[in-house]
Amino acid sequence: MFQKTRLQLTILNSIVFIVLIAILSRTIYFYTENQIYRDVNDSLQQDYRDFNNGGRPGGRPQGEFLLGPGPSVIIWGPDDTIIEPRLSADNFYKVNELEFYPERFEEIEEISVNGYTYRALSTKVDTEYGKMTVQFIRNVDTEKEMLDRLLLILFVGGGIGSLVAVGAGYLLAGRALIPVKKSWDQQQQFVSDASHEIRTPLAVIQSRADLLFQSPNATIEEKAVDISIISKEVRRLNKLVNGLLTLTRTDSNQIEVKKSNFFLDDLLMDIVEQYRDIASFQEKSIISHAPEQVVFHGDKERIHQLLVILVDNAMKFTEEGGEISLSCIKNASSIILTVEDNGKGIPQEDLPLIFNRFYQVEQSRSANEGSGLGLSIAKWIVNTHQGNIKVTSEQNERTRFEITFPRNQKKN
Repeated sequence: MFQKTRLQLTILNSIVFIVLIAILSRTIYFYTENQIYRDVNDSLQQDYRDFNNGGRPGGRPQGEFLLGPGPSVIIWGPDDTIIEPRLSADNFYKVNELEFYPERFEEIEEISVNGYTYRALSTKVDTEYGKMTVQFIRNVDTEKEMLDRLLLILFVGGGIGSLVAVGAGYLLAGRALIPVKKSWDQQQQFVSDASHEIRTPLAVIQSRADLLFQSPNATIEEKAVDISIISKEVRRLNKLVNGLLTLTRTDSNQIEVKKSNFFLDDLLMDIVEQYRDIASFQEKSIISHAPEQVVFHGDKERIHQLLVILVDNAMKFTEEGGEISLSCIKNASSIILTVEDNGKGIPQEDLPLIFNRFYQVEQSRSANEGSGLGLSIAKWIVNTHQGNIKVTSEQNERTRFEITFPRNQKKN
């Protein structure tokens, strides 16, 4: 699929480059042509103006109509034959009279005769002998040769440029597809992981439900274990689906973040109160530390969700007798929020990956069921508040999540 897309992008990029090269070459050619012929055209127009102002054709006396390299003059009689200068029958101009006779009047035209090129400006004059034509003419073979050489250079250069454009287009298409391919791979992995995570609880629910159907006369008490497992898996599935919906909505910017001022230290105390009984039941402790009031500008519900995710993880990986601590401090430019525990810790090789969707540390999968979406949501919450989250860990000693928020957040 991507190879076909790359070829299509290559063709599109190449067409754009080739069109630009053609436009540039055309511009260079016509600009050069205008500059080269400017002196020739000016001299022809000057003779034309002098003649109209009563001067002699070409500024020369009668009988000195030369056909040299400078502006020359040809006078045509009423029968469209050259009468001045007087030429022999075998003269080049006389032999090619038909080709030299002007086709346009009062404007400059280009005449090509047997490989020679001329520029001419002609006008008709009424005389007592009839209507005659005065033609100011100049040979421009040198200028034409320069333009032909330039045209050849532009043609060859354009061909080489087109080949380079195709190669560059292919490379650019490849580079442009890198983030697209990466996103596609991530999406495929996301779908695969989501399918796997959803399939597991569904399989458990299905198997336990089948067991219930096999004993239609059994009491609820007899089937309490199966019902409990179904309920547990339903809650797990519901949590997973909610997490997926949240991430999907964050990707499409559909979640509105409502920011206001609130006391972050008070929120930490609320979290501690929320988890105190659970921690006590599991023979763990949870504390908060805030040396002073910290006013925070943000979405209180999202910050609460962030803390719940981090504390949930800390509770999962902290053994009996362990401690989870929450703290917040402020300085001149930042507000620093930390969640730390003295639990199992995270292997160093896993630290760069823990914020990836569905990623779970292998050693925790069997003991602690989860979807691997929590930290992805946590990172999104931190990003929406223009913060930065950093994690440090030592196995079997401690894990510390440190989140730094700017005190003055930019408006979105």
